[in-house]
Amino acid sequence: MAQGLLGRYSRRKWNLFTLDGQMIRDIDERLERRLGRLHARLRLGIEADHEAQVFGHGINYFHIENLPPSHIAIRSCLKLTGLYGRGRKNAAQIELRRHDVISSRIPKAFDGFAILQISDLHVEMSEAAMTRLAVMLPSIDYDLCVLTGDYRAQTFGPYEPALAGMAGICSALKGPIYGVLGNHDTIRMVPGLEDMGIQMLLNENQAIERGNQRFYLAGIDDAHFYRVDNIEKAATGIPFGNFSILLSHTPEVYQQASYADFSLLLGGHTHGGQICLPGRIPITLDSVLPRYMGSGPWKYRDMIGYTSVGAGSSIVPVRFNCPPEITLHRLRGGHGPTNEQSLF
Repeated sequence: MAQGLLGRYSRRKWNLFTLDGQMIRDIDERLERRLGRLHARLRLGIEADHEAQVFGHGINYFHIENLPPSHIAIRSCLKLTGLYGRGRKNAAQIELRRHDVISSRIPKAFDGFAILQISDLHVEMSEAAMTRLAVMLPSIDYDLCVLTGDYRAQTFGPYEPALAGMAGICSALKGPIYGVLGNHDTIRMVPGLEDMGIQMLLNENQAIERGNQRFYLAGIDDAHFYRVDNIEKAATGIPFGNFSILLSHTPEVYQQASYADFSLLLGGHTHGGQICLPGRIPITLDSVLPRYMGSGPWKYRDMIGYTSVGAGSSIVPVRFNCPPEITLHRLRGGHGPTNEQSLF
């Protein structure tokens, strides 16, 4: 059933090169209305420079995921050592992790409130992982879903196949759904993602209400590669001392988020290393942050953080000693038995 679900969307003839100039201009105009002229033009300009570099000219953005030869080299080495098949199998074994967040700031009405976090899908990279995810989602009980970026496999090129894959995933999700963009995602994906029912938070926030109580959910644009994040704007209007959650694709903004008085930061990007030594020791996290923040729960000053290792895979569809995950965060206003606690 899940294979049919995903296949139905992937068979759509969605391809960037089927979009004529007028369609692209329409998307760009919609983005300017949605995000403001400056934000939209900044993001599109940086994306154009990145695309030019990938095809042999322009500014050099040195990131391993932007260098196609490195993908071939890693894949070839794994095949030569006989590990590639096992790594692909590992990459499809998505786990549901549970994480209890304990904070005196959590309003009483939200005690027990469940937030499902899905990060780093890279939907075109591993069909087996996406099929397993589609099977898992209908049986999970949650109140709100958040998507913390990297929907596309590559950092450049066609984005319509990623939107097709996301349509399949979204059809298995319950609302409300909120999301942010990652360093693999073009800003031109925003209209398509929002048409699927995902409310994208791009340096914005939204009050989540139950009765006469509320907490605040904020999100920023990618801070790792595109660097068009604006935490100050995202925090505008959130009363000091209220329970608030920041969605950021990368946890690298932990210092700014803490000083902006966010209670909880949910991020991804690191993949937990993806290819790790025994004991889940990452070889690299491709992030500027303390290694203890590379996966799972952590704390900085008075702020709780959680870094998802992601549901998908990047560069090559393999994982070693770092199983993929989706995470169910449960808000707790008091103390009690937990699975994996973050205390605030």
